[in-house]
Amino acid sequence: MPAPLIPNCPSGLEYLTQIDQLLVHQKVELLEAFIGFETKNKYHIKNSMGQKIFNAIEDSDCCTRACCGPVRPFNMKITDNEEQEVINIYRPLKCQLCCFPCCLQSVQVTASGIVCGYIEQTWSLCKPKFNVCDSSGETVLRIKGPFCTCSFWGDVEFQVLSRDRDTQVGRITKQWSGLARELFTDADHFGISFPMDLNVNIKAVLLGACFLIDFMYFETKQ
Repeated sequence: MPAPLIPNCPSGLEYLTQIDQLLVHQKVELLEAFIGFETKNKYHIKNSMGQKIFNAIEDSDCCTRACCGPVRPFNMKITDNEEQEVINIYRPLKCQLCCFPCCLQSVQVTASGIVCGYIEQTWSLCKPKFNVCDSSGETVLRIKGPFCTCSFWGDVEFQVLSRDRDTQVGRITKQWSGLARELFTDADHFGISFPMDLNVNIKAVLLGACFLIDFMYFETKQ
């Protein structure tokens, strides 16, 4: 039975209108764990009860992964349980140097060919900061990370703030996943929370922010 139509909701994102939390679990790739060869990142995206609702797989070539490492460009293709693509997250190639305002990271998030919005890194010498933008480029939320993003021995929280930074409305949390996993792999676990009534397009953009944060701060082994 087809999902009911929801006004202003791209096809495939209907379920996101009903939830306020996502869990993102990166799959451990044995080839990468044993010999260090960088493979395409793959993730399961689940609801708060641990039920899988989406899959995500990185679309990039082996030369780019080998030469560019965590700064590599990619298309992250997110598919539903019927393997239909519902979200695409595009990251262009840019240098990643925190001391230079010209080297700021970004992603574009689309769903069913419609632009949902963007994540734009803003310059900050001490703490990670990002703007969450709608399809017109207007900032609707902000993300602020901690001074230290090292995930060894504990969770790392990135606060999702209102546009004026006065109120925390959600979080993206890199979750501690155990000593062996943290030491020997870069397969990470994340939790994303947001208001239930948040625009579904912005929920998809926050998912894009999670992947950008993963690549920028946690893609290399601790």
